[in-house]
Amino acid sequence: MTHELKNIFIAYQAAQKANIKTVLATVVALEGSSYRKPGVRMLILENGTTEGAVSGGCVEKEICRQAQVVFASGEAMVMTYDGRFRLGCEGVLYILIEPFEPSEAIQDDLRITLKKRLDFKVESYFVQKEEVNRNFGSMIELEGQKYPLRKNFEPDTSLSCFTQVLDPSLQLFIIGSEHDAVSLSSAASQMGMDVIVVANPVEEKDLSNFPGAAEYLPILPEVFPVERLDKNSAVVFMNHSYSKDLQYLLKLHKSKPFYIGILGPYRRREDLLNALLEHHPEVEDDYVDCIHGPAGIDIGAETPQEIALSILAEILMVHRGRKPVKLKDKNGAVHSSSL
Repeated sequence: MTHELKNIFIAYQAAQKANIKTVLATVVALEGSSYRKPGVRMLILENGTTEGAVSGGCVEKEICRQAQVVFASGEAMVMTYDGRFRLGCEGVLYILIEPFEPSEAIQDDLRITLKKRLDFKVESYFVQKEEVNRNFGSMIELEGQKYPLRKNFEPDTSLSCFTQVLDPSLQLFIIGSEHDAVSLSSAASQMGMDVIVVANPVEEKDLSNFPGAAEYLPILPEVFPVERLDKNSAVVFMNHSYSKDLQYLLKLHKSKPFYIGILGPYRRREDLLNALLEHHPEVEDDYVDCIHGPAGIDIGAETPQEIALSILAEILMVHRGRKPVKLKDKNGAVHSSSL
């Protein structure tokens, strides 16, 4: 959800320059089931445009209608949306709608927090019923400093508080610059991942060749920025070269990404692992366990776009500790309590 909030701030900055008021809608509580869970947000501009979504599209029109009360009064409110009589979700959403006026200090500190890839927290104060109340509102905590998301707001700690800790966005390093890397870059960025493409300096390409990518690094394996790999980082080797893959595998052997994907058949992965252990017999088991080859989940993928989908599905599966199963065959809730 971090990337969604980041996009909301980007949309707010554009609205601020155009002198357009904005309000923020946050799902703060849920009874029953819903398409998405508490913590999802959308920004509504006074001119009628929006950024983000809190459902599959069914709730947003009602939120925009209710937001007009907040635009007119300048006071926050809680609205409810009962999906039991309108949708197939069988749940009641409680949605906090509040003026959104983050200060320049918040915007600057959030940029720093995102760049440092640190966790941060949002707290929303409300009551679980329909009500207009100037004491409703949200705070954001960045590196231990709390800020109100609108001017002159002070939290009323006697109210209910929905607290959400937001992790850094997933970070995907794509090593390679062929057409399949383009497809993976595009799909991953649409999922909110921070994409960094790494390619040989001799390649006549740049960032514009990779839709959605945040960075393009024309570097050799020996200068790969290993220090940037953290617990929310994934790496996919798309060199189509055994020797290049081995160079990167050796360079990364002390790093701790949660996923490394290698293209090619199972035998190729085994050969690479054997070579890795010959060079570094002391390599930790956690590093070996994070190496997946062939990369992806077996969905019968054939095209570059389908292969990208297969790889990204495996990345999410590993990061969230899941095993592939058809949802119709799953017992219990679709979403885990941690999401």
